Amino acid sequence: MRFRPLVCAFLIAVSLPAWAQSERVVVHPEDTGAALVNPMMGWMFHFYSDHLNNYGSKLEPSDTLDDFPGLSCVFMRLPWAHIEPEEGVYDWSVVDAPAQRWIDKGMQVAFRFTVSESFMEYATPKWVKDAGAKGYRFTVGKGVDPNGPFWEPDYGDKVFLKKHGAFLAEAAKRYDGNPHVAFIEVGSYGVWGEGHTFASTRIKVPPRIINKHIDLYLKHFKRTLLSANDDYSFSGDEPIQYALKRGLTLRDDSILVQPPPDSYYHGQMAQAFWPNTPVLLEHEHYGSSVKRGAWIREIFMRAIEEYHASYMSIHWWPREFLEKERELIDQVNLRLGYRLQLREASWPIQIQLGDRVTFASSWANAGVAPCYPGGCVAFTLKDDRGGIVAVFVNAAFDMRSLGVAAPGEAPVQQTQSSHGFAPNVNAGTYDVFVSVGDRMGTPKIALPLPDEDGRRRYKLGRIEILP
Repeated sequence: MRFRPLVCAFLIAVSLPAWAQSERVVVHPEDTGAALVNPMMGWMFHFYSDHLNNYGSKLEPSDTLDDFPGLSCVFMRLPWAHIEPEEGVYDWSVVDAPAQRWIDKGMQVAFRFTVSESFMEYATPKWVKDAGAKGYRFTVGKGVDPNGPFWEPDYGDKVFLKKHGAFLAEAAKRYDGNPHVAFIEVGSYGVWGEGHTFASTRIKVPPRIINKHIDLYLKHFKRTLLSANDDYSFSGDEPIQYALKRGLTLRDDSILVQPPPDSYYHGQMAQAFWPNTPVLLEHEHYGSSVKRGAWIREIFMRAIEEYHASYMSIHWWPREFLEKERELIDQVNLRLGYRLQLREASWPIQIQLGDRVTFASSWANAGVAPCYPGGCVAFTLKDDRGGIVAVFVNAAFDMRSLGVAAPGEAPVQQTQSSHGFAPNVNAGTYDVFVSVGDRMGTPKIALPLPDEDGRRRYKLGRIEILP
């Protein structure tokens, strides 16, 4: 399968004097194969998966799964009723405590607040029903049942929407624009928040009602990435198109629920989303998938490729999953999201103060998805004590422009930038480091390179600056 490049390769040309072209350090780093933890991509661990005891409950408070390669996000999917048991009374500790464990390690969190569950009578707090919100009792596998053990709201009911909107307003005060939050899912429609009612009332909801839920989240979350569920499509094409138009990304719950040929359904749907927003994939509970004969590693990898996925779930007891699927996890880490490879870098062996120094480099994205956060190349000079002497940022080249393709076929882009020395730079021999980050030269993105300085800068060689 071949993928279209996102952006055509280009060259930022800077003419070099003859001596500089012939007397240059040229390096061709190899990809270390390391798992990378970067913004807007990675493995997301289901600390809560509806039930509070799935799947973080067996971890000690000090255990943040540091041994799981590529883990970047902790996902908490839990019923609204656990957070607002009484109207206006919020118990945020149920999410704050586990969240802080991973935030302390520099990772992010993400949330889905559900309103209908197949194991809990009132995922929407009972006080919402008592306030006049309409709804239906149901039995799993039967649908609407006046004597059913569970209650699901009428998703278009004004009282329900008003009360849930008030809850979202409080959640947005905490999470909207919070740099520790990777994304928020529109989880207020469907059993388990999955955008369908197959395991609950089986009532088909009109597209306009789903759109109302999207608008409700957009009203309160103006800066944080929101996601829509692929199963909105069971109500027609309109909700997915509406979500796309409003800037939401796509999440598919779940792949590998059923054996082939029904391993997943909506790879084509993702094609409209991935060029602009990171696509989220959730696999079926690992143990259940294996028992059904649905867990097929080749199809798992094929889904990542086809969806151009940036996030993949850890939807099981994490250590068991790691033990049994380590080879697959390592394989995923080479393709999931983006993977910026430095194919070549060069700079003068010697340069005189007062002259301009030119750095050239070639880059490729070996992942399945664009580098959504973007980033500028920076070359940093350090002295023998590790002190930063000079920082040269190529602000004309953005890593977001790198195209994606099938494995081994990533297009390569070349870039050059010329820089003058600051007046306080002294002659000497310095180490040359490369990094990708913001326009000030602050590193933001991990690279698969050796010799890191602990701050996402990677040593490439040396340069001599003559007086």
